[in-house]
Amino acid sequence: MKLSRSSMLYGTLLLTGTSLAAQAVGFLYRILLSRLVGAEVMGLYQLILPVYSVLLSLTAVGLTAAVSNLSAEYAARENDGAMAAVLRRCLLGFLLAFALAAAVVAALYDPISVYLLGDARTQTGLLLLLPCLLLTGVENLHKHYFYGSGQIRPPAAVELCEQFIRTGAVLGLLVLFLPQSPERTVGLIVTGMVICELFSAVALTILYRRHRAGLSRPAAEDGLGRRIRGIALPVGLTSLLGNLMGSANAVLIPQRLVAAGADVSQAMRDFGVLCGMTVPMLLMPTAFIGAMGLVLVPRLARSAALGRIDRIRDRIHKAMLATSVLIMPSMAFLAVLGPTIGRALFREPSAGDLILPLSVGVLFSCYQSVLAGVLNGIGAQRAAAWNAICSGAVQLACTYVLMGLPGMGLRGYAAGFAVSAGLGLLLDWREAARRTRMRPRLFQWCTAPALAALLMGLCIRLLFRILRDCGLGDVPSVLLCLAFGAVEYLAALSAQGCPFRSLFRLR
Repeated sequence: MKLSRSSMLYGTLLLTGTSLAAQAVGFLYRILLSRLVGAEVMGLYQLILPVYSVLLSLTAVGLTAAVSNLSAEYAARENDGAMAAVLRRCLLGFLLAFALAAAVVAALYDPISVYLLGDARTQTGLLLLLPCLLLTGVENLHKHYFYGSGQIRPPAAVELCEQFIRTGAVLGLLVLFLPQSPERTVGLIVTGMVICELFSAVALTILYRRHRAGLSRPAAEDGLGRRIRGIALPVGLTSLLGNLMGSANAVLIPQRLVAAGADVSQAMRDFGVLCGMTVPMLLMPTAFIGAMGLVLVPRLARSAALGRIDRIRDRIHKAMLATSVLIMPSMAFLAVLGPTIGRALFREPSAGDLILPLSVGVLFSCYQSVLAGVLNGIGAQRAAAWNAICSGAVQLACTYVLMGLPGMGLRGYAAGFAVSAGLGLLLDWREAARRTRMRPRLFQWCTAPALAALLMGLCIRLLFRILRDCGLGDVPSVLLCLAFGAVEYLAALSAQGCPFRSLFRLR
């Protein structure tokens, strides 16, 4: 079957393939990075990343959503000039917001690192985040213009190249200049990030200018600024508050570990293992979700603009089915063999700790992400914002309360992650069902994939033990279990009549 390049399946598969390749490179990058710098420096690096996310939310995230949604709408109406006007206005808004945010960080980087992050060794990394933020914002605005207009290949190619450049730049700088102090080592990592973001921003800007050559000149419609604000403000506020709570959560984790009796170095090491090794390993299979979201949101916005409620329901169904069919077996596989994989890849005995509750949280967060994209695509940005804030607040409260209980430690964080993601899933579904008048298809979305994944998990657990008892090494045992589990899972789905083949007719 030949796929249309404008179809949702084509875009999703292309972005999924690109994301899987990029994540594979990124995962290899994390493995080599953790081996070069150690768990403590990884903890410091993870400590500054929430600041980067907060600044990005404050300056760019809402504007990128506006570019994607409005570009999709104007593309449906074949108004090329308005699409260019949207990007131009959003770029101007981003540059103004960045200038204000950069001035604040440059003036207050010392108290931010000491009092907010709790470690003065993050100062150099904080300052170097500013040029990285500027380049990332320019890159993302151009990238979402392409997504909104239905052109997937240019940003997909740039994203894949970016991962290779980041890996080479960061690891190359570390090999050349190590050993250094932890603060300077974090600075070297961020410098490598700046190099790869420079490539992406320049490449996408050039591709955009080539695409625009010969098309109609930008022509803003009346009320365009109001429409941009109507999308950007709730999405940006959601992302900002969510990342603020996420940043507070990240800062709280080592602090609560210290309060529970761990020394500072051990707390930072445990934090680095959790956020730099275990969670990224679990997030590897979620590349499809991010790719599907980038394609789904503008498609839903286009269907909403044309009043196609039947098409909206169909796309929601297939997005939920795809999430279940792909993510449930991935989490079951990692819940069983994740500790073995973590030890082999990171050479860290605790890299697979707490993987079962964390995998539940990742599964719920995937559904939450898909449904949040649905709400953004159908114009319910405020509802998505409120639901995300409630979910983040629950996660923050659980981290503070549960991690402080005797003997809980990181188990409190894992429990809070699962509970908060589950709450966000329920809130988003309630709003999406109300607006689309759609009922959940529980058997197809939940029961059949869950039973198939459970059967697969139990069988590969037994198979892995048998293979290990026969003297086979960890790596070949894991690969054999992966192949056997995939066949068994698909067979179990087929036996239950789950229509997963319909995903390949996605439009």
